[in-house]
Amino acid sequence: MTQVVGTPLTSRSVPTPLSTRALLAGGALAGPLFLGVGVVEGLTRDGFDFTRNAISQLSLGPWGWIQVAGFLVTGVLVTAGAVGVRRAIGRTPGGTWAPRLIGVFGASFLLAGVFTADPGGGFPPGTPDGPATMSTHGAVHMFGGMAGYLALCAALLVLARHFAARGRRGWALACRLVPVGVLAGFAGSGATVAAFTAGAGLGLLTLTAVVVRLADRAPASPR
Repeated sequence: MTQVVGTPLTSRSVPTPLSTRALLAGGALAGPLFLGVGVVEGLTRDGFDFTRNAISQLSLGPWGWIQVAGFLVTGVLVTAGAVGVRRAIGRTPGGTWAPRLIGVFGASFLLAGVFTADPGGGFPPGTPDGPATMSTHGAVHMFGGMAGYLALCAALLVLARHFAARGRRGWALACRLVPVGVLAGFAGSGATVAAFTAGAGLGLLTLTAVVVRLADRAPASPR
């Protein structure tokens, strides 16, 4: 009589359900969409300079509604992605806090769409080049964005635990290093706004890459 020893169900992987894939696809699209809109707008709006102006300031002026819509749509997509991450890895290491933190990141974009940035750095045209007094809505926009990106950095560190537990050492290392790059970009914004934009873009594109990886295969739910 032979005995078959099976592997634990928690170690298996199964194809990610279509509904979860759709949510993850939304989360993966968020970064490229937001950055694409920002780059096109920044290159076509009079007076905008990537070395002096943040993408957030594109929410100002007659065509500002385009960037506002970009913030709101991105927030919805990131939030959908957070739900997808929860479904995909919810019962694995990091599966509880990673989606929650990504959800906070998504909420920060919704907040940024409602509370616009202050003018400055000569944009919109006619705005003085020097620093301006920060308004209430400008402060909410700035601090909301800071909280959102800190949440994203924390989410990546949590996801590093998920990837390490599954033997994905390269992904785990990337999720530990990228937050350093994001924070370095923010720290360098005092010298040039382009450093801030680069840090923010790095975070968004890393989230896209991670979500695409998670959409590939999800761990089987333990029974």
